[in-house]
Amino acid sequence: MEKTVYIRMRHRVQVHPKDTVYLHNLAQIIGDAEIYNELKDLPIYHVSESDNSNNIIIIDLMQVIKMITKVMKDVEVQAIGPSQTIIEVVFKKKGVSIPLFLLIWFLLFFGSALAIMNFHEDVSMHEVHERLYTIITGKVEEKPLLFQIPYSVGLGLGMIIFFNHVFRKRLNEEPSPLEIEMFNYQQDLDQYVIMNENKESITRLHDDD
Repeated sequence: MEKTVYIRMRHRVQVHPKDTVYLHNLAQIIGDAEIYNELKDLPIYHVSESDNSNNIIIIDLMQVIKMITKVMKDVEVQAIGPSQTIIEVVFKKKGVSIPLFLLIWFLLFFGSALAIMNFHEDVSMHEVHERLYTIITGKVEEKPLLFQIPYSVGLGLGMIIFFNHVFRKRLNEEPSPLEIEMFNYQQDLDQYVIMNENKESITRLHDDD
């Protein structure tokens, strides 16, 4: 009599070099206690030295089912969810270079400042402030600080609210537009990696004639 085990492949698993990836690392498993105990420590992949040149490994669901049926021939495998798992090999992080950090910080700071100033120059923001000041007060002022100072403060506060962060502190649980864009980019990148790195999804028919 066949027994049924349900597995749900995880989307991404992070491992270190020379680690062994077991089935319980790779997927969620639901089944009888006997089946679970026998399958949870089933080795699926061993990260070898040859993987050091490529930190992304794709494990296909069909590979997992094939290995499960070799161990337990009377088990029916029911797969739920994604059909591939991305194994990301995480290497030891290098220390942060202070000069490089400062260089990048200065480039981003002055680049952002120039972008904002060029935008304001393009839309004639200074002239707009002058015109508003004249309309409200009836006076002509070349430096309408009454508008420029609150506008500058509001611009900074608006950026903080937009990105939903003050340094590392999050203002609320809602993701910022930047985080959503990064999430969408990561999803597209993962899909690309799955399609191009997964050997099981690529078939080449060679013409021998």
